[in-house]
Amino acid sequence: MRPFSSSLPTTAAANASGNSSSVSRARVLWLSCTAHALHDGYTDMIYALLPVWQTDFGLGYGALAIVRGVYAGTMATLQLPAGRLARAWGTPLTLALGTLLAALGYAVAGMSGTLLGLCVALALSGSGSSTQHPLASGAVARAYGRNARGPLSVYNFAGDLGKSALPAAISLLITVMPWRHALWAMSAIGVLVAAVIALFLPSIPASEPSAAEAPSQNSNGSRSGFSLLFTIGVLDTAVRMGLLTFLPFLLKAKGISPPMMGTALALVFIGGAAGKFVCGWLGARMGVIGTVFATEGGTAALILAVLYLPLTPALILLPLLGAMLNGTSSVLYGTVPELTSVERTERAFALFYTGTIASGALSPVAYGFLGDGIGAHGATLATAATALAVLPLALALRPHLRKT
Repeated sequence: MRPFSSSLPTTAAANASGNSSSVSRARVLWLSCTAHALHDGYTDMIYALLPVWQTDFGLGYGALAIVRGVYAGTMATLQLPAGRLARAWGTPLTLALGTLLAALGYAVAGMSGTLLGLCVALALSGSGSSTQHPLASGAVARAYGRNARGPLSVYNFAGDLGKSALPAAISLLITVMPWRHALWAMSAIGVLVAAVIALFLPSIPASEPSAAEAPSQNSNGSRSGFSLLFTIGVLDTAVRMGLLTFLPFLLKAKGISPPMMGTALALVFIGGAAGKFVCGWLGARMGVIGTVFATEGGTAALILAVLYLPLTPALILLPLLGAMLNGTSSVLYGTVPELTSVERTERAFALFYTGTIASGALSPVAYGFLGDGIGAHGATLATAATALAVLPLALALRPHLRKT
């Protein structure tokens, strides 16, 4: 009787522990997705506000570019310091304070009466948003361990939901109230999310790798492997942002009507969101290299198809093109934890996101100058060539991965 009586509590305790662990992982994922949606929405909300600020402050296009650059620049450059703060204060507190700062920055923007005040407010908000990518993605990676690739694709997809929802919300609000009041309303949402993160986001400690995993981590977490992944991420972002720079002009040359242009771009973005969601899971099943070959090769082929096909078939292909353009990113983000040690996960994500954000800011400028020299058609061909340039890098990455 004794063995049975002692084993039952042990089994119950094990089940309770497993259930608790599962609940904690789910909570980490959904709170991280909420943070991602909010911060990415805050980032893209600026696009909806630029015309309003142009009128209210009397800004030229150069000044508007500075306004946009202040937010993006502070967000990109402060991601590494955000990771260091998290090691000192813990991820939940640092992420909650960052979210609060991002929200308060928009509240201050609503009180700004000058361009300088607006830039200071956006710098505050961008500083707060710098915490989100490295800390939230690092929390998901820690919570799920070697099974993080799929959850990271869900996290990645959540950002696209925020990019769609918050700019649309602010656009609606400024039609029924002054833009300053609309910013205060959006800021209140951020304050609420910050409180929820502070109260409910579990702290995920860095677990020690098992004896079976330790050799794999030592060999796979090499600097050369991460450098290859980083380069692929930079090039992948360059392809996406470069093509989106020229796509409206290509469609206009095919005779698309102005009202249909918005629909065409929406098709690309919808396909992109679906690609982020699907390709992370696909990478876990097909392997990283196979998925990267499919998405980057598909991107190059679809760029050429859209470039040379008539308008109607080109429009039909746009959702698939969007899926290929964005799908690689989920696979790459899911591979970051595989190429770094557990205790350096946040730093690795911070480096990776800094590189991709910088690429997203600089690549349209580079392709733009190229387009000035050789035309939009030639510059678009260059984006397809850049996608193909990823393929040999992916092959070089293969030895650094656990499975391909």
